[in-house]
Order: sequence, then structure tokens, then C-alpha cells
Amino acid sequence: MNWENIAGQQNLKKLLRDSIAENRVSHAQLFVGKEGYGTLPMVLAYAREIFNQENAHAASKVEHLNHLDLHFSFPVFTDNKNSLSKNKFEEFREMILKSPYSSYDDWTAFLESENKQLFISADEVDDQNQKFALKSFEGGTKILIVWRADKMNVAASNKFLKFLEEPPAKTIILLTAENTNDILPTILSRTQIVEVPRIDDEDLGNYLQKDFSVSQEKIREILHEAQGDLNDALQLLNSGDKSNEFEKLFVQWVRDAFMVKKKPAYLKSIIFWAREIAGWNREKQKNFLNYCSEIFRLALLQNYQSDELVYKKINADDFNWNGFSKFISGANIESILEEINTADLHLTRNGNPKIVWTDLGIKLSRYIHKNS
Repeated sequence: MNWENIAGQQNLKKLLRDSIAENRVSHAQLFVGKEGYGTLPMVLAYAREIFNQENAHAASKVEHLNHLDLHFSFPVFTDNKNSLSKNKFEEFREMILKSPYSSYDDWTAFLESENKQLFISADEVDDQNQKFALKSFEGGTKILIVWRADKMNVAASNKFLKFLEEPPAKTIILLTAENTNDILPTILSRTQIVEVPRIDDEDLGNYLQKDFSVSQEKIREILHEAQGDLNDALQLLNSGDKSNEFEKLFVQWVRDAFMVKKKPAYLKSIIFWAREIAGWNREKQKNFLNYCSEIFRLALLQNYQSDELVYKKINADDFNWNGFSKFISGANIESILEEINTADLHLTRNGNPKIVWTDLGIKLSRYIHKNS
């Protein structure tokens, strides 16, 4: 990964490049921001340039993630009583080379481990300690990249703290995390925190237009939904079939919810609807929840005549968007979104998806008729 391939973030790029040129590279830095903002691509480009200062031939090795003095730690699940990153490195390398903006959820799906807990273990920290106790292969700097350092368990965090306090000579530690909430304060106090902001809409739009043939209308829709997250933008760009599927199931849900009041037999349809969605993997279920939240918000804006903010409407299958929007108001939007957020929480905590979706489906039939 080089600087030119990173979407936007010009100020941060300049800050990092200047720190290398002026020999002000801190030995431990924590890059905080969503993966889709470019935390890992930024770290990889940074490592590439640090190595490049020592050896002009190092750049291609970093780009292919096979530089012998570049090491990685990342969350994995326990496999045969083992929880070391090196056992899943080829899979991690494959995912990152294909899509360096990949998220933790993407990694979970890539490993097909939605029902397993991924974490960075104490054994992993011990393994890295052994590697960094050795001399560098190329005689210069050694770099450790810890992707999603916020997934360290307590035992790993305590051991890693000692590694931070007494790092081997010529060692640079670059950590990434979505936020700092789950990182020990003592680790935070020993790292230089680098905030990675969301990508500006203009930069994100230019990036998409440069590499993809996309209409201005589609770009506008993606920018509204992605909120500066390139990973989300790329998924939205490539989710045509999924969007159609989500739209169809949303329409079915709303129509059944309207009919239940007059014909309770439609509850059976909602139960079958819930069972279909419950068969998806967790990531897809959570994406559908996000989709539903956004459609309800847009319907609220439509109802309150803020047409200029409604960047997407449902018009498929003779769905009456304007008629539907009149039922979404201040009287029920809070309850609807709260139930969707609760469903998301239960799925995150491995709740029974059939129960979660059935409960959510039935509750909409109660809230949709609530008048202001």
C-alpha cells in the first residue's frame, strides 16, 4: 500500500511523511478510526516508507506483506487449543491484499467464524516477544502492526504493556483500533494516538468515480449512506442484488405489519419472514437492520416534507412510498429505531435469530399504526 492508493486523508499523510523525514517517528503509535476510514492502509503506507528510508527495495515487499521484518498480530479464534495470528496469516494476507479497507466483520466472515469469539491472546503476545528478541533479518528496523488492538483480552493487554515499556532496539509498534474504549489506559498513556478521521465526501466520491463507472445519482446515494467509510461505500457499490433483496423483504415486512391489525392471520407471514432472515449469517442480518433503520429515517424526512434530504425511495412492487411515509412520524420513529437497535444488540450477543426477528417483526405491526 502506498500513499497514492489511499482515499483522501491528505493532512494525515503529510503529517506522517513529515515525521519520517524529520526523524520524529514515535516507537509506539495507535491509529484510531474505523477500518473504512483507512487506518490499516495508512499504517501500511507508513511502514512502507519507514522501511524504504533504509532500503529502496523494501517497498514491494511491504506491498505484498512479505517483508521479513514486518510482523502482524490480529484477532483469531482458538483452533486446536492455539490462538496465534501466524496460523491464520495467509488468510489475513489474502483478505488485506484484496481489500485493505476490510473491517473486523469482514474478517469474521472471511474465516466463516461468525459464531466464534475472535481475540488477541496472551500466547500471541509471547510469540511476538520471541520474534522481536531476535535480530532483524535485514539489519534495520523491525515493525509490529497490531490490527484491532482493542480485541486484546486482559491477559494479553497486561503482557503487551510490558512489551511497550521495554521494546527491543529499533522496534516500531503500530496499533489500530476502532476506538479506545476497550484498551487499557496504561497502554494508551504509552502510545502516541493518531486520529484517523472519516474520508471527506468529495475525496470519497472522486475515488469511486476514478475506479468505477457510477452515475452521479448513485454516488450521491452511496455518500449519504457510507458516511466517509470507503469499505461501506464499496459494499454499497457492489450490493445491487443484496439491495434488491433487502428492499423486497422490507416491503413484505411493512405490508404484513399493516395487515395484522385487521387480519391477525398475517402474523403467520411475519413468522415465515423472520425465519428466512434468521437463516442468513450474522453480518448480513445486521446489514439488513441498518438498511431498515435508514429507510425509516428517510420516510420520516419525507413525511416532514424534507424532500431534498431523501436521497433514496422505495418504488418497487407498486410500493406506495408517500403513503407509507405518512405513517412514520415523531410518534413512532423513536420506538421503531429503538427496537431495531435492540435487535442488533441481541444478534451481537448471539441471541437466537429466529426469536429476535419474530419479535421485531411483530412489534412493527404495533408501532406502525401509532398516530401522532
